[in-house]
Amino acid sequence: MIPASKESAVESADWDTKYEMKAVALLTLAFGLVGLDRWIIAPLAPAMIRDLGMTPQDMNNLIAALGVTWGLAAVFMGGLSDRIGRRAVLIPAIVLFSLMSVASGMAAGFMGLLLIRSLMGLCEGAFCPTSFAATAEASKPSRRGFNQGLQQSAFALFGLGFGPIIATQLLGVVEWEVVFMLVALPGLILAFLLWRVIREPSKIGASEIVKDLNPAEPAPIADLFKHRNIPLGMVGLLCAMCGIFVLSANIPLYLTEVLKLSPVEMGFVTSALGFGGFAGQWGLPAFSDHLGRRPVAIVGFVGGAMLLWFFMQCGPNVPALFALLFASAAFSFGLLSLITGPIATEAAPIGRISTTAGLIIGTGEIFGGGLALVVAGMVISTYGIPAMLYLALGGLVLGGILMLWLKETAPRRIAVLQSSATAVT
Repeated sequence: MIPASKESAVESADWDTKYEMKAVALLTLAFGLVGLDRWIIAPLAPAMIRDLGMTPQDMNNLIAALGVTWGLAAVFMGGLSDRIGRRAVLIPAIVLFSLMSVASGMAAGFMGLLLIRSLMGLCEGAFCPTSFAATAEASKPSRRGFNQGLQQSAFALFGLGFGPIIATQLLGVVEWEVVFMLVALPGLILAFLLWRVIREPSKIGASEIVKDLNPAEPAPIADLFKHRNIPLGMVGLLCAMCGIFVLSANIPLYLTEVLKLSPVEMGFVTSALGFGGFAGQWGLPAFSDHLGRRPVAIVGFVGGAMLLWFFMQCGPNVPALFALLFASAAFSFGLLSLITGPIATEAAPIGRISTTAGLIIGTGEIFGGGLALVVAGMVISTYGIPAMLYLALGGLVLGGILMLWLKETAPRRIAVLQSSATAVT
């Protein structure tokens, strides 16, 4: 981990702000496309279930398969870009997962979709930690939480905000197979732009922080668990993903089958996950730059759980459902970017940012974004669709308890605490 004092030392040094803006903008758009390609399947689920003869369990299994392979790729390939470079992972990954979206629209049945979505997860899992590391390296330390939050907020905005609206509107014009193909096109454009813009860490500039984050000799891999925030981040992300991804996969079915909303009403309410997630994924890390990682993480879990409980008590009132889901998603989704962004970056051993992010993301995806959805499908089959809400709620409550043991790492917050301690003595 880089000492806060050294990070503060470069705040007044020269920083390539122009590169920072371009890199963060492109990485933000790319991660938004990751969200869109991943979650466009949820609002298409009712049409796909009807046409392919699938069940809600099948749909949960499809989304879970992508989560599991995403997690495996993040664990085993998260450190790849630490060795071979960011560009060598980012560019092929975005091209391949875009092609997998096209292939999703060509699948003729459940098994074909299962294979395609699993391959998409491998590609997106490789892209995810590498893009987080690239954003961290491009960012001035005092803007790291802000920039990483901005990047990750696009996942919710595009995948769960615009995605349901795009899907439900396009379904009035084209078949669901064509929707998959259309949303893949921007990926090829972004792959070209990333190839033109993204630099390797050694070429970003003379920043001491970039050099320290990526030295010639990175820390031993055994150092990964020396900082307690890394195992806490792994389990905490699992809890957050259990909370938010179970909802993301099943809310369209809950709204149409249980509350009997129309497809258009369902699309509007479901979009609250994305728009709320956008606000939270950007806002929570940015607030944590000033207030600290630990208190913001605790508030995120507690706030998400409380608002989800109120959502569970709400009937078919579209404005109220939207408002409650928006607010709950803001807290819950904000935790994803907080834990995988600044918490992971600041706990990482020197030279192991992508490895650390990959380990935390992988664990959360395999269990929270993957196996939790399999469990959700079983719960729905046994107890009905509303029962999955309690599974999501339990994940958020457990995460809030775990964050009590998180160690504070925000540079500004540490500086304030150190100044207060000095003043007292």
